[in-house]
Amino acid sequence: MDVETFFHELLKNNKRLIARAISYVESEYPQAEEILKKVHQHSGNAYRIGITGPPGAGKSTITNQLAKLYLQNGKSVAIIAVDPTSPFTGGALLGDRVRMSDIGKVENIFIRSMATRGSLGGLCKKAIDTADILDAAGYDYIILETVGVGQSELDIVKAADTTMVVLVPESGDSVQAMKAGLMEIADFFVVNKCDRPASEQAANALRTILMLRNHDEKTFLPEIVKAVAQDNLGIKEIALEIERHQTHLNKFDLLT
Repeated sequence: MDVETFFHELLKNNKRLIARAISYVESEYPQAEEILKKVHQHSGNAYRIGITGPPGAGKSTITNQLAKLYLQNGKSVAIIAVDPTSPFTGGALLGDRVRMSDIGKVENIFIRSMATRGSLGGLCKKAIDTADILDAAGYDYIILETVGVGQSELDIVKAADTTMVVLVPESGDSVQAMKAGLMEIADFFVVNKCDRPASEQAANALRTILMLRNHDEKTFLPEIVKAVAQDNLGIKEIALEIERHQTHLNKFDLLT
């Protein structure tokens, strides 16, 4: 199949060819550069949501529930879930595919699990190109879920329009959160598993730090959403906060 026909089918949301295009880009096939040139001419319509935070915070559960909510609202969703690469085999567990098995075969959902392949930024190097392919394929929302972040793994802010940082009451004290750089990249915070003890203290600690941030009339002031994603509590509030941030970006023409 020539590249022109291939790309025409991709624009028609042919999932098999979307997956093949992503594989070409990941493996740096000769066709990848030509495909990406065409893709970039048709991307820029999807809204990109970044979900990051420490391991075990519930990022995959929130991604799963948020995708279901958008699906109920008649929207299509593509998910790029990044898992860490094994230093021994070079492979990855790709556990997000297992955790999202209930939505993996839904028509308007596309899930791509990707390995970090040594990248230290929380996303793999090809994740943004993959998002562009899914954007061109016509998905309304693209959710990028990073591996559990540390102090340098902050690539998500460059790839997403809205970035949420997911924490749990046990995530550590507020100084550690600042040290990790998460305070600077978050457009809003989710305190997940808030049915656990100390959830209110964690939310209050975040509020205290946020009061210290410099801001002007164009600054979006982050909110703190409390959730129990496993029970689907707080997911609508998360979606509303994403919408509030999108409205802010549009108001001040900050979308790139």
